[in-house]
Amino acid sequence: MEQLRGKRIILGVGGSIAAYKAPLVVRLLRQCGAHVRVAMTPSARHFVSPMVLGNLAGEAVALEMFDEQIQHGGSWHIHWAHWADAMLIAPCSAHLLGSLAHGLCDSVVACLALALPRSTSLVVAPAMDTTMWEHPATQRNVEQLRRDGAIIIPPEEGELASGLWGVGRMPEPSVIVEHLVSAVSRAATQAPGYVSSRPLEETVHADRLTAEIALAQLVHGEQGGLDGVTVLITAGPTREALDAVRFLSNRSSGKMGYALAEAARDRKARVVLVSGPVALDPPRGVELVKVETARQMLEAVERYRGQWSIAIAAAAVADFMPATPSPGKLKRNDIGDRMTIELVRTPDILASLGQSKPPDGVLVGFALEEQQRLDDGIAKLRVRGCDVAVLNALDAPDSGFEGDLNTITIVTFDGDRAVRHSYAPAPKRVCAEYILEHAVRLLRVRHDAKA
Repeated sequence: MEQLRGKRIILGVGGSIAAYKAPLVVRLLRQCGAHVRVAMTPSARHFVSPMVLGNLAGEAVALEMFDEQIQHGGSWHIHWAHWADAMLIAPCSAHLLGSLAHGLCDSVVACLALALPRSTSLVVAPAMDTTMWEHPATQRNVEQLRRDGAIIIPPEEGELASGLWGVGRMPEPSVIVEHLVSAVSRAATQAPGYVSSRPLEETVHADRLTAEIALAQLVHGEQGGLDGVTVLITAGPTREALDAVRFLSNRSSGKMGYALAEAARDRKARVVLVSGPVALDPPRGVELVKVETARQMLEAVERYRGQWSIAIAAAAVADFMPATPSPGKLKRNDIGDRMTIELVRTPDILASLGQSKPPDGVLVGFALEEQQRLDDGIAKLRVRGCDVAVLNALDAPDSGFEGDLNTITIVTFDGDRAVRHSYAPAPKRVCAEYILEHAVRLLRVRHDAKA
């Protein structure tokens, strides 16, 4: 990792059991040839010794704002911040995340992060229990830091300090340092004066959209603009039986559809969630209809014909199904070395929704395409009667199936024009707000025109 040779790194250590890995991070950074200074929150000292970190770094550890060991030349935190080529916070607790997101100088670590020039990369590795990581407040703080330009290292899944299993573990030091190398390398190619994980115009647009969402909620009280509106959402994959135990399916986790259901519910809509088989907890306050096959999903959707004002087809419906599934289990010895399966098309649920769309209803469709073929996805969704198209690029990072993040392009149709709105990677719950906001705007326009 020659990219770190001679680089000056501030390591901020937060109050998490994962702080036991901090000495290993310091040692690895030093082995890469970096100069390291360490700052710790008060609670971090309960998990790792400042003496150990100081000896490994070769410099005094910053513990308090007015610590005499680091008071050289007045405003030491400003000097440290301008000295650094990058700041890494590992581990970052939920409390420290909140402080960073809101600009609170309640520890030397948060103070240093706030003092960093905009040209200096901030890399954050959250570590906490799964319920704390998945809490909406934590996710809001993470998204705010991303908007401000911080690079977030996603926590890993594994055994946690609580003894439970889930997402929240801080990655190993080698993984963390690889992210830091990437950040430092990217910063070196940026124009001086501003470094961000997304272009400035995207940050401004995202903040403006968030403000518009908040304004809409104020205008409509706490109803979020969907009080009394029925929102129909399909989510997850479908399974098409090959025999009694085997099936054809895809990698959809259902996370995007479930995030949309939660966002619509929070706007006080009546939400009907038609879900294929997923490993997700049902959202509270939502009418959940569980299905398995494409035909079952179509039947469930048809039951709500004429009832919905917004329909969002987020499910990844299998395109084909076996023509004649075996009623029992196919035996390998009976099949031989080769097997031929006749497939037939599954029902086109999106087209059915388009055909049954109310006059002033809004239909949202999803398409997953390669980046070079996004226009194909737009054309496909338009033909099926969609008013809003949500596009994922199959070959783009943080996009598509399974992950907690998504990178979406939303297309709204204005007559013959297709207007694109591209967004940087964001948690799927945040993407859900973007999607709903476009749908709600269009619904209001149609209601106003009808009135």
